[in-house]
Amino acid sequence: MKKPDMEDYLQEGIYGSRQTKPGERKQYLGTLRERVLVALTKGQVMREQGQEELVDLMKSYQDAELLLNGDVSYRFLSPYMDLAEEHNIHHSIVSNKETHSEFGAVLTLDYAVEKEHIRVEEEKEVVESSDQNGWTSFFKFLFKPSK
Repeated sequence: MKKPDMEDYLQEGIYGSRQTKPGERKQYLGTLRERVLVALTKGQVMREQGQEELVDLMKSYQDAELLLNGDVSYRFLSPYMDLAEEHNIHHSIVSNKETHSEFGAVLTLDYAVEKEHIRVEEEKEVVESSDQNGWTSFFKFLFKPSK
């Protein structure tokens, strides 16, 4: 490794210190993938999904930190902030206008845990078609192919 020269000091002064894996840090709200316990998408945060998994991990890891995406409205982040306060977990809102992450909430540690599955599966909503007055079945009967 080369010794830092004047150019290196100037670059660091202008642009800040170099970070490892900047793309990964942008995606996971400022932390590395290897430190993430669970990551919820913006959609999951807005639908208040994944709270059970989050609470279980907060109970297991008292030294965790909850990172919340500043692009998501405060009213959607509020229940997650309440959960963090309830379990004495430090939380912060990450607002970086230069980057856009798909994640709305990330529970992370200061050290690597290397969990294989950090995403919570999307809950599928079953939408029942409301067939008013049975029109669909009427048209199926009407246009039934003849034998």
